[in-house]
Amino acid sequence: MRLGTLRGLDACASDKGTFSVLALDHRNNLRRMLGPDDPGSVTYELMVDVKRSIVRAIAGTASGILLDPDLGAGPAVADGSLPSGCGLLVAVEKSGYEGSPIARQSRILPGWSVSQIKRLGGDAVKLLLYYHPDAANAEDQERLLIEVAECCADSDLPLFLETLGFPIDENEAKLTDDARRDVVVRTARRLTALGGDVLKCEFPYDASVSDRTRWKEACAELEEASAIPWAILSAGVDDATFEAQTEVACAAGASGVLVGRSVWKEGATMVGAERDTWLASEGVARMQRLVDIVDSEARPWRERSPLLDQAEPGEGWYTGYPGCTGD
Repeated sequence: MRLGTLRGLDACASDKGTFSVLALDHRNNLRRMLGPDDPGSVTYELMVDVKRSIVRAIAGTASGILLDPDLGAGPAVADGSLPSGCGLLVAVEKSGYEGSPIARQSRILPGWSVSQIKRLGGDAVKLLLYYHPDAANAEDQERLLIEVAECCADSDLPLFLETLGFPIDENEAKLTDDARRDVVVRTARRLTALGGDVLKCEFPYDASVSDRTRWKEACAELEEASAIPWAILSAGVDDATFEAQTEVACAAGASGVLVGRSVWKEGATMVGAERDTWLASEGVARMQRLVDIVDSEARPWRERSPLLDQAEPGEGWYTGYPGCTGD
């Protein structure tokens, strides 16, 4: 009985049971945005300051916020930037990947764990897996998912499983068109059978192809393939494109979005009052438009989750409910 997991998912969702989560766990990507000519020169203090500005401006509009531990969650909790009523999702993985571009390996952030996210007061854990079903290291990534899912079950925290596909042909830079659709759908089918409570996935068709019929067909396949509620990530596409993707995905059965750069990327590179003004106006407006779409069209996660198949707690249920180590 995973009552804490149910509570965590409710905390990250809106009153309608849908996810309009602001994603801000970016580390290497944000560093490159702030220092395109010399990312290594971008200081810890600047990264924290930018994230703090985004959190303070936009988090109150979102149902939840996804942060990394070092630059985001720790400082935001300590200084009170996180608004009450906003769920806190925290990344457990190290930024980037190890290995070759055709066999990308995710790693847990050294010194960080699911139990520490629980202790911090996080409502949910996020794990990013770089994955291709036919990659040489696919089984290694699957084992990592199973391991983290077991840790989340032990801590009774929900696991948001994020997946990013990649080509396994060294001559291809990225997945496009039907290849992207195939990998996103097969990944959902295989991995959601192994672990996770919500799938955070790429939109299953290339954004450069503005064919809504293909978009709808791909999202219908994704809805059929996923064993758990799913929500789409923005992958940095422009805000208008992501709004269109959100409409199609939610109509197909998605439970919402976990959106990052499409909402805040322009503001992140501004400075001081200019940044704060842009985030409070355009950043909030972009987030609110997505919230409106999601609340109107998305499928509540409780209608989709296998967690609701568990028996309801009966009299004296608490006597068999495991406590923390040392109780």
